[in-house]
Amino acid sequence: MTTLAFGLDAATYLAFCGAAVALILAPGPDTMYVLARGLDGRGPGVRSAFGIATGVLFHTLLAALGAAALFRTVPEAAAAVKYVGAAYLVYLGVTALRNDEFDPTVETESGASFRRGVLVNALNPKVALFFLAFLPGFAGQGTGAGVRMASLGATYATLTALYLSVVALGADRLGSRLAETRVASALNYVGAGTMLLLGVVLVLE
Repeated sequence: MTTLAFGLDAATYLAFCGAAVALILAPGPDTMYVLARGLDGRGPGVRSAFGIATGVLFHTLLAALGAAALFRTVPEAAAAVKYVGAAYLVYLGVTALRNDEFDPTVETESGASFRRGVLVNALNPKVALFFLAFLPGFAGQGTGAGVRMASLGATYATLTALYLSVVALGADRLGSRLAETRVASALNYVGAGTMLLLGVVLVLE
């Protein structure tokens, strides 16, 4: 059995990558936020993708600190994360409507996409569940568990950044084609509406 440099055997690592890719490809707040930001431009889209990838490191840290035990003992804590995440998505939607943030003809603050991407992922309960419930299982126990967990988290963050950057670039191309049309003004309502809808769906899950 082949053992990788950070202490995991190749089969376990590949199994983790498969599970990670399945979750990353599943439509959710992360993908929809990057898609909406990508329509706003390549820069905002890619920055939001890297912001979300950075949020993954937050989940990795929580898992390493044993937050899964806290959520099992205090289920209200997990519910609180879900509701805070939903409220933040609704906030993003309302803010976008007020400031035309998803209109490709309107410039937005350069750093906002990254910061909000971090929060969108950090408050995503599906990603939190994956990391808190499954990451320790893949990393195992004993000596080097922290290193293995960090390596898996970095892998997930890298896969996230790669996929969402492609989403951002594709959305940018679409947004550029629509920027000179009457559809451009409607894109803000589509992006903002997506955030609002995701927030509502998250509460109802």
